[in-house]
Amino acid sequence: MDADTNRTIQCLAFHTILNSRQRYLQIIDLVRRRRKKRRALVAAWANLAMIAATSVQREVWMHQGTQDWWDRVVGTWDQELWVGNFCMRQETFEMLSVRLSPMLSYEDTTFRQAIPVQKRVGVGLWWLATGAGYRTLAHLFGISDASVCLIVREFCHAVRHERMREYIKLPEGEELQTVLLGFKNRWGFPQCAGAIDGSHIPVIAPHENHADYFNRKGCHSVILQAVVDHKYCFKNINIGWPGSVHDSRVLRNSEIYEKAESGVLFPNVSCEIQGTQVPIMLLGDPAYPLRSWLMKGYPETGNLNEQQRQFNNRLSGARMTAECAFGRLKGRWRCLSKRLDVDISLVPTVISACCTLHNICEKHNEAYSEHPSAAGLPDVPPGDVDPLGIGDIQTLRIREALTQYFAQK
Repeated sequence: MDADTNRTIQCLAFHTILNSRQRYLQIIDLVRRRRKKRRALVAAWANLAMIAATSVQREVWMHQGTQDWWDRVVGTWDQELWVGNFCMRQETFEMLSVRLSPMLSYEDTTFRQAIPVQKRVGVGLWWLATGAGYRTLAHLFGISDASVCLIVREFCHAVRHERMREYIKLPEGEELQTVLLGFKNRWGFPQCAGAIDGSHIPVIAPHENHADYFNRKGCHSVILQAVVDHKYCFKNINIGWPGSVHDSRVLRNSEIYEKAESGVLFPNVSCEIQGTQVPIMLLGDPAYPLRSWLMKGYPETGNLNEQQRQFNNRLSGARMTAECAFGRLKGRWRCLSKRLDVDISLVPTVISACCTLHNICEKHNEAYSEHPSAAGLPDVPPGDVDPLGIGDIQTLRIREALTQYFAQK
């Protein structure tokens, strides 16, 4: 083997040893870095575990010292203050809190305490009763503006989806007989299962089709159509039609109209009056069509006789239950009396919650005192859609029989 070959072999061996050493050093460095990261991760988990074991109660997103009003002042109120501020007595408030607890309760976490259900109910009721801004409620209840916004939404959703079916439904069985007897004893109107009417709720104009929401009173609104019993309770509601839509169109596109025209709204139980079979019916204003299940007065043409005027007066008196119910609704939940400052998609939920809470208050005989702002938008009835009292022959006979019935009283 010559000298050049030996030199070549030595060079190759040297480079092989050098590369192996560099590779070895790289592996050692990689192992050291991995061990360092592992030790840092273990130390971080250990610190978190120590914090969790020794953590103190935290009040993240709360201002120190702003809890006193709810924790100390509200507990000293008498029943008059409870009704004045939350529209219900304390026992009704507690009942509502228990019923809504499954929907509104949250677990405490390491970093914050969950807002109690009672406080959430208080925030929701206060906002509905006053329509106050989120910042005002945040300072009052000692929580953040964002929390107030979220709580109001969750509260209204909970009331609508958990309690509405229980408190807003058409009367059946014994309850229906009670309503029929109530209208007859109180206003002398037989076979009446409720009064139907509409009311405008002011809203923020939506970006799309905002002109449709501009009503004849000069503001944007949605329509609340409701059937009301003799005790001012809502038995059926339809919410969301734009304010420019006529009441008769709202009715014709509602579930109650479909059921009534199909003959399944009320039981087929009639009462003979002046030789005519009179079915169970609702009472409406001149804006509605005349039907056997929907009675309205004679058109005010100026040529009515005394008996027809007497019929109109009797029907108007019984029908006023709906207008009174709207007044009491807006008197309690004053967010409906002024512009409802929520997204248009949330409006039906808020109004449904208010109607449900209104029925809860009426059922529990909560005191009501009219507030100066309760009137809201004046519900001026639209023009008569049936100026000639158009209806089938049997419906006209029913109205004539009732006219003769009242004339003999």
